[in-house]
Amino acid sequence: MPLSFLTADRTFEAASESALPYDDRERWRRPYRPGPWRVAVAALVLLLASFVLFSAVAIALTRSVSSAGAILTAGLVVIAGALRLLRMGVWVSGRGLRHVGFLVTRTVPWARVISVRTVQQPVRWLGLPRAVQGQALELVRKDRPAADTPPLLTTHTLDFLGRPAAFDRAADTVEAWAAEYGRRRG
Repeated sequence: MPLSFLTADRTFEAASESALPYDDRERWRRPYRPGPWRVAVAALVLLLASFVLFSAVAIALTRSVSSAGAILTAGLVVIAGALRLLRMGVWVSGRGLRHVGFLVTRTVPWARVISVRTVQQPVRWLGLPRAVQGQALELVRKDRPAADTPPLLTTHTLDFLGRPAAFDRAADTVEAWAAEYGRRRG
């Protein structure tokens, strides 16, 4: 039995005529992968959720349905929080730039974006009050001063902690999107 998928001399099938998913410029996409710290925290939160859901089943077996319902609801809230944690970050499309936080999502159309630039400044370490020296990707808008806009990305978030090259690639990609669509819309 030949295993053609393991050999280098197999014939390649013709590429399909449909466009690849990344060709759609109107679809919201994150121009970088979530960092290992973000994925690890979300995995731990999902592990906690599995214990909470297991306890809801155990409580339901004791015929205390209202308590099981409350614990089940808490487990679902924990799962929703983990999924929201994974969704956080900067998303771009042909329509604009979207900054997804844990509780708030802000979308800025490209027509309101003046520039996106990387600056050296004190940044918050993992979103905590402690500030350290690092880099931040700043959004400059037409309708708001730059000081009023929180940074889009920093070198000390869960996505880029200990990965300066990944931050540089992500910042360059977002800056390229802003330059391209700023020229088109402006």
